[in-house]
Amino acid sequence: MAAKQTEPVTIISLRKLSQASPEPQQKETKTFTVEDAVETIGFGRFHIALFLIMGSTGVVEAMEIMLIAVVSPVIRCEWHLENWQVAFVTTMVFFGYMVSSILFGLLADRYGRWKILLLSFLWGAYFSLLTSFSPSYVWFVFLRTMVGCGVSGHAQGLIIKTEFLPTKYRGYMLPLSQVFWLAGSLLIISLASVLIPTIGWRWLIRVASIPGIILIMAFKFIPESARFNVSTGNTQAALDTLESIARMNRSVMPEGQLVEPILEKRGRFADLLDSKYLRTTLQIWVIWLGISFAYYGVILASAELLERDLVCGSKSGSEPEVVVTTGETEGSRSPCYCHLFAPSDYRTMIISTLGEIALNPLNILGINFLGRRLSLSITMGCTALFFLLLNICTSSAGLIGFLFMLRALVAANFNTIYIYTAEVYPTPMRALGMGTSGSLCRIGAMVAPFISQVLMSASFLGALCLFSSVCVVCAISAFTLPIETKGRALQQMK
Repeated sequence: MAAKQTEPVTIISLRKLSQASPEPQQKETKTFTVEDAVETIGFGRFHIALFLIMGSTGVVEAMEIMLIAVVSPVIRCEWHLENWQVAFVTTMVFFGYMVSSILFGLLADRYGRWKILLLSFLWGAYFSLLTSFSPSYVWFVFLRTMVGCGVSGHAQGLIIKTEFLPTKYRGYMLPLSQVFWLAGSLLIISLASVLIPTIGWRWLIRVASIPGIILIMAFKFIPESARFNVSTGNTQAALDTLESIARMNRSVMPEGQLVEPILEKRGRFADLLDSKYLRTTLQIWVIWLGISFAYYGVILASAELLERDLVCGSKSGSEPEVVVTTGETEGSRSPCYCHLFAPSDYRTMIISTLGEIALNPLNILGINFLGRRLSLSITMGCTALFFLLLNICTSSAGLIGFLFMLRALVAANFNTIYIYTAEVYPTPMRALGMGTSGSLCRIGAMVAPFISQVLMSASFLGALCLFSSVCVVCAISAFTLPIETKGRALQQMK
């Protein structure tokens, strides 16, 4: 009887164990995020292609922005422009950039980085070509303003690069993008030195539009940001993209299921001014404005120094050219006195532009070892110093040396703030954060022409002191930023 009683007890006990042990099923359910996937896949062939294609957006942007500096002396003579009218062209380009930068940032956070990048390139290429047919100064200003609107969307290329790069590579790869801006600047100056004296500035603009048109066709090889797709609930598209990258890199995906929360509220301006990001946002805006003011101030001041022979103790080898309007008598001459760039002036611009890559190795080391904040603070402080050094009575070689160092420093400033801004904001507001920063940045760029091309003619030292003071304010603001992004993963949630 005892044996018969123990047997069912054993069976019941086994059944209870099988029903109450879900632990093996829990272990099999694994999940991962886009951040996990990006870090697991690592750096490979996809990222090299990404770097080359998205980095080339900098070539196009540099050519369109630097175009004004090399064309200004020609249009000054052709349309008999005053100083303020020449400065107004640059100001309106950046006004268009400022207005559309916020709009493109909002749209990119809502509809995707890739779509907005493509739209901006189509827009920019179209209006750039139209500029070459400008019949008057007014049309030229309007069409270049439209080009500025298109160029503002190019920042989405940087965001796509940032969102696909593993954490430890961002501090190295993103500063190297400066090479593309340098290439674009050198290309437009070189083309100008050949085309303007031979077939004119209109053909320069047409030729300068070609790289942007070619790049549009290369965009099909770059997918939409996986971080953006998961934030909108399109998890399958993000997974397909990540798996494609893993195959291209000959790497593996993390085990499990891709899981990310769907973010209903994206691209809201109010989020930038939320208590969590308010101080960071305001200080970033100050820095962007100041860096842009200094950067374009250096570029335009370089052109003015060359055009007006303001090197201490130097005199132009020839008298300024007097433009005579067709159909007028010899005694009725235009009041426009202009000095077109000579071959030596183009060489000086090329040498000073090469400075933009000179400090790149040190900039990369500073960003990765000192951190984003301290590195930016140091380079901004040095920029302020070199602006003041421009006032020293020097030779042409000395001027080139000072301009070389200034271009190197202002380029390093831009590198660092681009990286910091792309890293500090979470995915739902990253494009908007970049867009608003880029917009505020253009206010500095809009003011710079009137300081470099108007105030500098009246008070050289006053203009330099103003540039230097703004750089000091930016250095202090960079040093006191509340968040350091060095080594920090990109934030997905607000």
